[in-house]
Amino acid sequence: MAVLGGSVYAQSPGQRPPGLRPLMTQGLEIEERTGRTIDLNLTFKDESGAIVPLSTFFKKGRPVLLDLVYYRCPKLCNLMLNGQVLALRELPFQPGKDYELVTVSIDPKETPELAKEKKAAYANTYQRPVDGWHFLTDTDNHTKPLADLVGFKYRFDPKMDQYIHPATFLVLTEEGKISRYLYGARFKTFDMRMAITEAARGETRFSVEKLLAICYQFDPNAKGYVVAATRLMQGAAGLMVVIFGFWLWRFFKWEKLRSVQGLNGLRPAAKQREVKA
Repeated sequence: MAVLGGSVYAQSPGQRPPGLRPLMTQGLEIEERTGRTIDLNLTFKDESGAIVPLSTFFKKGRPVLLDLVYYRCPKLCNLMLNGQVLALRELPFQPGKDYELVTVSIDPKETPELAKEKKAAYANTYQRPVDGWHFLTDTDNHTKPLADLVGFKYRFDPKMDQYIHPATFLVLTEEGKISRYLYGARFKTFDMRMAITEAARGETRFSVEKLLAICYQFDPNAKGYVVAATRLMQGAAGLMVVIFGFWLWRFFKWEKLRSVQGLNGLRPAAKQREVKA
């Protein structure tokens, strides 16, 4: 495998100078289209063989993690899905409740039976119910339009009998809008958590997570989430203003109380002087 521009590609054996892009991967760079809404009317076959539109898997309050892979992939797709599972297992979110997973095969020859076998295998690996994880296969050549919409490029290499493709998955909002791309075969649990949180922002069940989103932002160069220094400084400044205001309020309240107590202490002496007179 080779890591190029944040993406991982399959490649044939052999040593290449560092930084040199294999010829087979040229033209397969991801074109990020964050903010674009995909066509939820595109149809695919689910594990049972039923033809369903993508809209079936986009539900109120649930972001969608979208994988474009193929099930006979000898190495790369498995590495990516395994890395995804390892990160997701560490999260408090539940598939089918907090988010949906949609894995689509880019190989039009693959069948629902193969998708069903793949789902069963990952049910064991994930160690959680996978009702919210859907393994789909192509129908009416709809995989290519979906890949084009999200900027995912791939090609079939007849010599290797494999698809050459980047290792990338997407996080989409409940409306089908592209929120984030995550790259590689291993994923940081924190990046996964933040990506889901961003896509689900506005949902009350993620209210705690939204606090994290205030202090972190996605760095496209680092391909991950980093502390947002500006936001952190703004938050600290705001907190200082609140603390300073609180202490001012306490100070003036104390001064007022002190003044009242001082006046009350003078009043008896004044009355004594009046009696003696």
